[in-house]
Amino acid sequence: MNIGADGVVTDSTKQGGLSAAYYFGAMFGAFIGGWIGDRYGRKVGVFAGAWQGVLGGALQAGSINSNMFICARVITGLGMGFVMAIVPPWVSELSQAHDRGSNFSFIFVANFLGITIANWLNFGVRNSEIEFRWRFPLGFMCIPVFTVAVTVMLLPESPRWLMAHDRRDEAVQILCKVRGDIEPTDPSIQQELEHLHAIVKASKHPRNSYVNLALGGRHSGVLHLGRRAILGFALQQIQQWSGIIAVVTWSSKLFSLAGFDEYKSLWMGGLVNTLGMFGTAAAGLVIDRIGRRMSLLVSFIIQGIALFIVAALIKSSENYAESDTGKSETLGQGAASFVFIYLWFFTMFNIVPCWLYGTEIWPQDVRAKGYSFTILGWAIGCGMTTFLIPIMLSKIGWYTFIFFGIMNAVTIPLIYLFYVEPAGHSLEEVNLLFTSDSPLVKHNNAEFDRRVAAAGGNSAVAARRLIEEVDGLVILEELKIEEAKM
Repeated sequence: MNIGADGVVTDSTKQGGLSAAYYFGAMFGAFIGGWIGDRYGRKVGVFAGAWQGVLGGALQAGSINSNMFICARVITGLGMGFVMAIVPPWVSELSQAHDRGSNFSFIFVANFLGITIANWLNFGVRNSEIEFRWRFPLGFMCIPVFTVAVTVMLLPESPRWLMAHDRRDEAVQILCKVRGDIEPTDPSIQQELEHLHAIVKASKHPRNSYVNLALGGRHSGVLHLGRRAILGFALQQIQQWSGIIAVVTWSSKLFSLAGFDEYKSLWMGGLVNTLGMFGTAAAGLVIDRIGRRMSLLVSFIIQGIALFIVAALIKSSENYAESDTGKSETLGQGAASFVFIYLWFFTMFNIVPCWLYGTEIWPQDVRAKGYSFTILGWAIGCGMTTFLIPIMLSKIGWYTFIFFGIMNAVTIPLIYLFYVEPAGHSLEEVNLLFTSDSPLVKHNNAEFDRRVAAAGGNSAVAARRLIEEVDGLVILEELKIEEAKM
């Protein structure tokens, strides 16, 4: 297998493998970056990740063979794992409960802007010399990543991270600034500080190590950190197996299956991703109003229906390809229209809550580490689907979309039964939503109400009592272990 002047990769398995190498790097980058982000700060972690991204992009553009290209993909993924494990929690920590979702949606407006630029860039150089066609876009990616690397240290640090590291004065100053240049004595600032004080005492607790999180949240008691790791990991797996990679990354192949020629397939693929930018902007209008759960349920229902229709129309278009070309083209256009419907509902109702949820469910002292499990789910899901989708499209064609339609349908009861609603709660209150020993939403909501009522309706007091309760139980466990050794 050669890349560059010696040849072109056309085998679908090798194409998938080359793309998937990026996600292999991202898996490790997420955990290393999460550790750095929690230990040294959000800005330092993003700074380190961005420079790795610059290096990886440059090495990809300059690759002389497949081995070098794969290594460069892994380095790029490593850097982006840093960034993706830190930036979403950072944005959530700077936001307030009532607008956390809408603020978060801007991340994915920028994300789809990047995807859109990449698609149209590839479209623009499609008739260029073969090496330029892949080297230039990969080199171009260094520009935005370099911009992040040289400007990130100018941004405000997370006030929650500062509080957790005994830098209260800086945290208060940043909170006042980002909340609209208000005074430290403002009641809203005082209330937010009360919530923060209830949580930061738990910093550096043994329950917050990666090992304990991976082993099901040992020492976390009713905080159930292991359950949160599973929920964050699973939600990203769910999203990646909903068919989005087939629609976005392989949209040109999808349109060719629908009967469009190569030029129009590439053009339509760019248009689909351009639409995604507007869909993510629209997400900011609904995610805080209807919540994360309802957004996800709406998206998976509509996405599943759209994919079943896409499969049926592509199959019908193929059936009429020789006997009635006019009807075949009409059916292909119908399939294309449902691709756009799918992407609109995905970007407006799915992508933002799937990524936001993992930033909201973790305590401050372990948020970036915990979010690493969300990134791990994304990296494994993307890596597997990126590898398999070109093979599926090549081998089974329109059946691919039947498969992903079924995956959307299977997801709906999982969201309804197991994913609590964090919308409208401060990040410090969310701990109270996971205190039931049952994983079911209705039991966790009931336990939340019970604990807040027992604290006289004060959720900050309830959150502080929860931490004290868990720490007390851990101390008892440690005493029992010591007694057993004596």
